[in-house]
Amino acid sequence: MTKVVCPGSFDPVTNGHLDIVERAARLFDEVVVAVLVNENKRGLFTIEERLDLLDRATAHLPNVSTASFAGLLVDFCNDNGVTAIVKGLRAVTDFDYELQMAQMNSSLTEVDTIFIPTTPEYSFLASSLVKEIAKHGGDVSGLIPSFVNDELKKKYS
Repeated sequence: MTKVVCPGSFDPVTNGHLDIVERAARLFDEVVVAVLVNENKRGLFTIEERLDLLDRATAHLPNVSTASFAGLLVDFCNDNGVTAIVKGLRAVTDFDYELQMAQMNSSLTEVDTIFIPTTPEYSFLASSLVKEIAKHGGDVSGLIPSFVNDELKKKYS
């Protein structure tokens, strides 16, 4: 059984994130969407809120679960029987950074990294941009699930 992890901050989860998760769910037996707990950074949504939004967004995928982790991703992988890390790539700049991370992770453990290029319609999409647009009253309804949009509006009201 192949178990992979899709790690990220997911603050908030976007349609671009979900595109990668859904595609990974078609390719692998089990997918864990793991939210990074970064004590040095305060997100708009709490870790619990992000996990709830991810659970709702992936409820239609029976082989997808959610979790959170602090510390090294490779430790999470080793502790949870994860054999590969799945990362979405939007642009060449993502590749440069993610390749370096993949090489560092492989030097620490035998967990491989698999890159999935984003669907072109989501190539510009980032949680930080969604938050910035929503903060200023812009329409992000086509970029995130409707229930995430509702929660985002509550945060900025």
